Amino acid sequence: MDSKRSEGDAEAPIPVKILIAGGFGVGKTTLVGAVSEIRPLQTEELLTDRGVGVDDTAGVEQKTTTTVAMDFGRITIRDGLILYLFGTPGQDRFWFMWDELATGALGAVVLADTRRLADCFPAIDYFERRGLPFLVGVNVFSDGFDYSGDEVREALDLDPVVPVVLCDVRRRESGKNVLVALVRHVIGLRVDTQEAGAPARRT
Repeated sequence: MDSKRSEGDAEAPIPVKILIAGGFGVGKTTLVGAVSEIRPLQTEELLTDRGVGVDDTAGVEQKTTTTVAMDFGRITIRDGLILYLFGTPGQDRFWFMWDELATGALGAVVLADTRRLADCFPAIDYFERRGLPFLVGVNVFSDGFDYSGDEVREALDLDPVVPVVLCDVRRRESGKNVLVALVRHVIGLRVDTQEAGAPARRT
């Protein structure tokens, strides 16, 4: 039997799970909605008086909704590579869900807002402790601070290998570029690990 695939056969797609994390109101739901090629699943609820003193809305006073479970979307990066996006809730009280969402993930995007940089520290700490590759996507707001990627890296005390990408998550192409950068970062880490563990060649 000919082992070659016929022209009509298509290779099975490779599904990849990606987390979209970050602080409250940083743009996680917006990113998933902007890049998803399917209608995204969103679990947003209106902010109510019960959140007063619990959810810190300083700097994002115009925000009227919040994710209470997760966001879900899908995007095909190229033929055979499909990213399944899981947006995490940003508030501390929903962090019990993170371990479940992180199971099986290839990597994560940590969104940062220059007006509230400290809000992404918990997500960075979480992925560093878990050993899950991540990059920082700096969502550029019109009223934010005009920091460079290097300035953000220094402020967050990031490892030099962690990519920092400036983006506008409202724009599909910008969001897609962030995801592509994450996939390349993960591939690069795996290649480096394999090369470091490979036995020395004989000369």
